[in-house]
Amino acid sequence: MDEKPFETLNVIPLVDVMLVLLTMVLTTANFIATGRIPVSLPHATQSQVEKQKDKTIELTADGSIYLDGKVATKEELPGRLAGLAPETAFLIRADKAITFQTFIDVADVLKKSNFTRVSVQTKAGGK
Repeated sequence: MDEKPFETLNVIPLVDVMLVLLTMVLTTANFIATGRIPVSLPHATQSQVEKQKDKTIELTADGSIYLDGKVATKEELPGRLAGLAPETAFLIRADKAITFQTFIDVADVLKKSNFTRVSVQTKAGGK
């Protein structure tokens, strides 16, 4: 039996595997960090009530938009949000009968204004 002693270890395949894993982790972390608009149905199994909200946006069934109880149009909304700090929290209360486009228009205004703390209020319960 002619056995050679183990003299070297080829680490190139190990480095290749580690680089692939690192690439996958960084790519996944990028998707998690960018975030998405939270979309909730009007009814949810759990509903948390947060007592402290900075601003409230309400979307009624007839298409009206209210910012802190005052009527605002889609065109007025960016101007009324202009003086607020980017860390301002928003609660969107949308009637379940509104068109999805109305919700997206408001969410788009918030995104363009660099607001990241946006939540959607839902009603606890089943159907």
